[in-house]
Amino acid sequence: MDIMKLRPAVKDYIWGGTKLIQDYGKNYDMERISETWECSVHPDGLSVVTTGEHTGKTLYEVISEHPEYLGHNSNGEFPVLVKFIDAGKDLSVQVHPDDSYARVHENQNGKTEMWYVLEADENAGIIYGFEKAISPVTARCAVYDGVITDYLHYEEVHKGDVFYIPSGTVHAIGRGTVIAEIQENSNVTYRVYDYDRTDRNGNKRELHLEKALDVMKLCPAEKIKPSGIYDCLEYSAVTLCRCGYFAADRIIVRKKYDFIVELKTFRILLFTEGQGVMENSGNSVLVKKGDCIFLPAGIGKTQVSGNTEFLKIEC
Repeated sequence: MDIMKLRPAVKDYIWGGTKLIQDYGKNYDMERISETWECSVHPDGLSVVTTGEHTGKTLYEVISEHPEYLGHNSNGEFPVLVKFIDAGKDLSVQVHPDDSYARVHENQNGKTEMWYVLEADENAGIIYGFEKAISPVTARCAVYDGVITDYLHYEEVHKGDVFYIPSGTVHAIGRGTVIAEIQENSNVTYRVYDYDRTDRNGNKRELHLEKALDVMKLCPAEKIKPSGIYDCLEYSAVTLCRCGYFAADRIIVRKKYDFIVELKTFRILLFTEGQGVMENSGNSVLVKKGDCIFLPAGIGKTQVSGNTEFLKIEC
């Protein structure tokens, strides 16, 4: 088994910016990039392996050929989708359904996600749940009158902030932020409000008001705090989020970081700062800010050395 560096699927929505191009090495001959789907087997955007014996194949193809790469804990489905997001403009106010609703109405999973803020301009912020609990009648009137933002909680964000967005939480990423997003393997979004803006063809984007009202939680969201902080001369580690779908740790490597990928599950590494070298059983791969790595279950002892920072994701 090899260390697999991935090439992302690249998305250009109307709110995208230039920071992923300028600062994260996403050079795809585009004026703006809104999202890069760094580790994805979703049919709407497949990532491609660029190192090792599977070079040139999509990650979906690799997992289809080698389901054992997901590990003993797997139910046979790839559970997550990992992204970089560059909000050059405000994203729409939106909400995602849970699994049970999405499987009935959309024939795919729901969407619980977490955000790790990589960059934030001065006064950048997000919408995150309601300011206080409201009734379904009030919510319906606010949605259809286009004043839902009057009831939502706005919060300034800073580099290093973490937000857990369970399904049903109304939210929006504000302009001037770059975010690493870890989510269920889903592409279901219900837009609630889009600032009456139009696309390049002069058309307003579709809203999904009835479905949004079906699934939104009409209450404040609960912010989480990182935990399990460990610090030594060679590296530091902190758990950013653990939920029923994934766990994410932030690792800062000063010299080296050793870990073992056992047979029970795989790992995804998303590099957010610096550069270094990954080594495993004779394999050696250079890594830098903006790279994403897939490590199959059972690949064993792995080392990251150098001066770098990454998110380590497991399911």
